[in-house]
Amino acid sequence: MIILKSEYEIAIMREANRILAHLFEHLEPMIQPGITTIELDREAELFIRSRGATPAFKGYRNYPATLCTSVNEEVVHGIPGPRVLEPGDIVSIDVGALLDGYYSDAARTFPVGAISPQAKKLLEVTRNSLEAGIAQAVPGNHLYDISAAVQKVAESGGFSVVRDFVGHGIGRSLHEAPQIPNFGKRGKGPILQEGMTLAIEPMVNMGTHKVLIRSDGWTAVTEDSSLSAHFENSIAITKDGPLVLSAP
Repeated sequence: MIILKSEYEIAIMREANRILAHLFEHLEPMIQPGITTIELDREAELFIRSRGATPAFKGYRNYPATLCTSVNEEVVHGIPGPRVLEPGDIVSIDVGALLDGYYSDAARTFPVGAISPQAKKLLEVTRNSLEAGIAQAVPGNHLYDISAAVQKVAESGGFSVVRDFVGHGIGRSLHEAPQIPNFGKRGKGPILQEGMTLAIEPMVNMGTHKVLIRSDGWTAVTEDSSLSAHFENSIAITKDGPLVLSAP
C-alpha cells in the first residue's frame, strides 16, 4: 500500500532531508585524495547527530555504518573502512537520517581530485537522469513514467541503468511502497498522487548493467569492473509539481 503524507508530515521530511543536503555541502571539501572512507563516515555521524537526528542506515538490517561509500566500480552499499581515496577516483555517498519519526534518503557521487572526461560524463548523465525522473513526478502520471525518463537519459548517454536495485517510497519507514525501477515503459504502474513521497535513485554504469555482491554481503559492484555513479533525492508529489525534499 502506498502511504500518502499530509503537509505536516512532508514538512518534517523536508527538515530531515535538508540535513542531508547540508551534510553533502559539509563533506564535499573533505573528499580529497588521502582521506579514508571511515573518516567521512565518522564526520557524517557527528554531523547528523549534531542536528538532532540519528543516522538511518546504522543498524538497519545490521548495516554497520552511517554512510554507504561506494568507490569506482562499487555501485551501492559500500561499507566505509580504511580505504584511502586516490586521485581520479569517484565515490558515491548514500546516506539517510531519522528525525521526529520520519526518514530522509539521498545520494551524490563526487570526484576525487581530477577525474577522466568519461567519468565526468558519467556523473553528469546520472545527475541529469535523476532530474529527468523527478520532472515526471506529477499527479496523474504513472510511476513508470519516472523509470522511463531515467532510462532514456542514461542510455542516450551511452551508459546502462542498474536493474537489481530500485528507488522506493519513504516516510515513517526507510523503505515503503512503491518500488521505483530505473527502467520501464511509460504509462505503466500506479497513478501518481499528491502526497506520495518517493526516493528516486538512478544507479548508472559505464559498462554492463549487471552487478555482483561481494563477500561482505553488502557491497554491489559492476560485473565488468566499469565505473558506476549514483544520485538520489527524496521528493514529494504536490499539486504544484515535485518538491525536492533533499535540496538545501
